[in-house]
Amino acid sequence: MQYSPQGFGMLPSAVKHLIIINIIAYLGTYVLERQGMFMITNSLALWSFASGNFHIWQLVTYMFMHANFSHLFFNMFALWMFGCVLENYWSTRRFLIYYFVCGIGAGLINALIPGGLTVGASGAVYGLLLAFAMLFPNERIYLYFLVPIKAKWFVIGYAVLELMQGVLGTADHVAHFAHLGGMLFGLLLILYWRKHPYGRF
Repeated sequence: MQYSPQGFGMLPSAVKHLIIINIIAYLGTYVLERQGMFMITNSLALWSFASGNFHIWQLVTYMFMHANFSHLFFNMFALWMFGCVLENYWSTRRFLIYYFVCGIGAGLINALIPGGLTVGASGAVYGLLLAFAMLFPNERIYLYFLVPIKAKWFVIGYAVLELMQGVLGTADHVAHFAHLGGMLFGLLLILYWRKHPYGRF
């Protein structure tokens, strides 16, 4: 199954509104920080449990915060690329459940690790990537827009790379365990749905 939107208005409802909210949050954050209001934006980002600055709402709000424009762009590009297919395949309700389970799960995993602030939809996006590979394992994804690779191998490669970078502790300021957490919670939810295909959750 493939989905090719003809324009922004043709995007499925959840994907469209998630992109809009992320863009508004990014612009709002930019304006606030230009005014020196870092306390507000910092309270919406995700802190580790050990920091003393963790609040329960951060498990949701951090998904709508981004460090810079390129961070926002690539996350929203992946949300568009994979989210459109998944929302049309599952339904809006199930897609949103999956998206937030992955994002919140990624946040929980990352909050266990002492460190600084975490922002971005990457955990949820990695969950989408995993779902796409599980549902459409032989669909081809073009690595760097040039090299075709089957979705299942693409995701396995990304997961291994994230695990290696997370374990080695590379100083790249990327929340590798959040990415893995999003994939883990996505995997568990998909397995649950396969076992209980008619369940309400």
